[in-house]
Amino acid sequence: MKKILLVEDDPNLGNLLQDYLQLKGKFEVVLCTDGDAGLKEFTKSEFDLLILDVMMPKKDGFTLGKEVRKMNQNVPIIFATAKAMIEDKTQAFGLGGDDYITKPFRIEELLLRINALLKRTAADGDKEEQKPTQFKVGKYDFDFTSQVINSDSGQQKLSTKEAALLRLLCLHKNEVLTREEALLNIWNDDNYFNGRSMDVFLSKIRKYLKDDPRVEIINVHGRGYKLLVN
Repeated sequence: MKKILLVEDDPNLGNLLQDYLQLKGKFEVVLCTDGDAGLKEFTKSEFDLLILDVMMPKKDGFTLGKEVRKMNQNVPIIFATAKAMIEDKTQAFGLGGDDYITKPFRIEELLLRINALLKRTAADGDKEEQKPTQFKVGKYDFDFTSQVINSDSGQQKLSTKEAALLRLLCLHKNEVLTREEALLNIWNDDNYFNGRSMDVFLSKIRKYLKDDPRVEIINVHGRGYKLLVN
């Protein structure tokens, strides 16, 4: 049974959605009525999907979504709001949201969106599991699962984003990894600030691999990066 975190400050709507999704969708639904409670619940349990009301007391849905994304890049998030402004939609997707629904909405439509997201997430997960996690990079052995680079000179522990970025480079070894693909895959957003952050991680990875002259990460102007292994 899939587990959903529903954060909605209107108790009537919240209870209605909880009952419907548990009955019709056969989900386990945890209901919270403000952003602070939602964040606490998220840190305590594993969830398969989040539905976040945007206009809430204590902590609004966008702020909550941003904090969730710092802890988990992959859990699907649906933002729900009474606003239909393009700025809100842009912000929702910019924060790493996967879908956006405007109130008032039909509960049946919400259920369809939930099922579509969960199906897509499962398919992405299957594809991810099929990709290799062990890589030989010159004299280095990179283990993506444990986030470690091993060599004769020792072991280097990587951060989660460093490991994800090096894995993408390895999967595209001797080919161009576009900047957009890397940003969308790891940060879910290819904005300027995430791009600057990625540049910092690339500099660190280059230092980790600098003792093998056969290994080089080059910039491909206007396109992205290439991991060269001779």
